[in-house]
Amino acid sequence: MHTIETQNLSRSFMTKDKRKIFAVKELNLRVSAGQIFGLLGPNGAGKTTLVRMLTTILRPDSGTARIMGHDILQNPVAVRKQISVVLQETAVEPLSSVRDNLLIYGVLHGLTLKTVTKRMESLLEQFDLKDKQKEIAQDLSMGTRRRLQVAKILLVDAPVIFLDEATTGMDPLVKRSTLEVFKKLANDGKTILLTTQLLNEAEALCDEIAILNKGQTIASGDFYTLKNLTQKRFHISLTVETPEGIEEKLKVLQPQALSVKGDVIEMNVIGEEASILAALAQLSQETKIDHFEMRGVDLEDIFIDLIQSRSEQS
Repeated sequence: MHTIETQNLSRSFMTKDKRKIFAVKELNLRVSAGQIFGLLGPNGAGKTTLVRMLTTILRPDSGTARIMGHDILQNPVAVRKQISVVLQETAVEPLSSVRDNLLIYGVLHGLTLKTVTKRMESLLEQFDLKDKQKEIAQDLSMGTRRRLQVAKILLVDAPVIFLDEATTGMDPLVKRSTLEVFKKLANDGKTILLTTQLLNEAEALCDEIAILNKGQTIASGDFYTLKNLTQKRFHISLTVETPEGIEEKLKVLQPQALSVKGDVIEMNVIGEEASILAALAQLSQETKIDHFEMRGVDLEDIFIDLIQSRSEQS
């Protein structure tokens, strides 16, 4: 059994001029236990709408979904008992202290005061909130409120966790430790579905990724599966002794993107590795190359490739 499963899930909205547009359209998705599953896509791709449907906040127009075997339409209460959610809106009690936010949340979710207190002390330490536990939530910075929200949902031992832009506003050190917490949760068997605009975060964290565009999945799989779907793209960095006329000489490589800053050239090239290296070897006979670096695609390259190719087709 998949812990998260959608079947032809759709949700549409009416525009001001009475046009019907789909935020999510006939989406099929399957996520297994212990997996960190990433949803990527440009703004308006349907990521947040999908999360809102899966967490029973928003009702789909058609299709359905199951969380831990429970249908989101037929048994939403059972679904809510299986999930913890961090939404884009920072859900904290603004007039309560950090400590009271955690206490209230835990007790409302059926935990004993003893259990809440024990778990809370660990989370305050883990999310660098100990020195702020008496501060009122509305007086905290956005990043600190975000840390509080993530700490709150981890008080409850839910098997499925939804994270919608969960690390937004966090400083780099806290973000790194938070990502390690997510990895540990997955290793312990929790299922995590996250949306993020940070492609390096998804690449480092996710076991599987679905790229959404206009409410539909245009590609899914692990990083290496997605990499094989794209053309052979390389990023090349050169430092040359004489940059004059270098752009004309590089036309043979038909660079997709080219930046020349002084004697440093950065470019993206699509093609076979051997032919690219041969062209650069020829260039080195005409222009002295002081430094050369060539790497394969990363997730950002894949993301841009797939979104652009789908846009060209539609």
